Amino acid sequence: MSGSERDDGRGRLGNVLSNLAVAVGCVLFLGGFAWGAVVYKPYTVPTDSMTPTVNAGDRVLAERIGGGDVRRGDVVVFTDSTWGDVPMVKRVVGVGGDKIACCDKEGRLTVNGKPIEEPYLRGEGASSLLPADGNAPASPQNFTADVPEGQLFLLGDERNTSMDSRVHLEDPGQGSVPRGAVQARVDAIAWPMNGMIGRPDAFASLPGGVSSEGPLPLQVGALVAGVVLILGGASYGPLAARSGRGSKRPKVSAGAH
Repeated sequence: MSGSERDDGRGRLGNVLSNLAVAVGCVLFLGGFAWGAVVYKPYTVPTDSMTPTVNAGDRVLAERIGGGDVRRGDVVVFTDSTWGDVPMVKRVVGVGGDKIACCDKEGRLTVNGKPIEEPYLRGEGASSLLPADGNAPASPQNFTADVPEGQLFLLGDERNTSMDSRVHLEDPGQGSVPRGAVQARVDAIAWPMNGMIGRPDAFASLPGGVSSEGPLPLQVGALVAGVVLILGGASYGPLAARSGRGSKRPKVSAGAH
């Protein structure tokens, strides 16, 4: 077999692999995008009631879930007529059967008598009303609530200004909302790109534990892999053609003197 035939064989194989890489990349990219569009819904947070976890104006990605999938510690989007019948974003701190109280001697929220460490209250961007030593209570006012079955008790992470279950303690259900009011669980802040919202460890030891991470990392991975394959496959053709032209340059023989 001549060298040109071997080069042609390698060229054909390279073209097949290039086209295959582009095809697989398109499947991964479009599949990841479609999967994300089905599972997640974008929301813009209108207020600062969830700072420092989520700031006013942040664009978040919320996983569409049913109320039965909600766990303590989740940041959820919900709509309830008692709260104004508009989408709101708060953190679930209690579920049906829980007794919520604040604050214990160390200023912590308690769930069924268990103190809850809430580091997200004192993260970057936390309220200027918090003292420098970080020992502010989990709520500026004391309260207790018994959460009815099938209900959720919700608080904002900005406890000084958030209008949450504490405001509705005198309403039926002591400020809780039905599980069915939940539309989605916030998994990540898309803009600015602050990443995933973690599940608080303090709730993990309570019955039911915390919710598992959503599929967003897998979807992003599929998108990135798809882009890499598409760009890699598309760039192979021009590179191979340039290499082929270089290998086919005629040899110049030395002339007789």
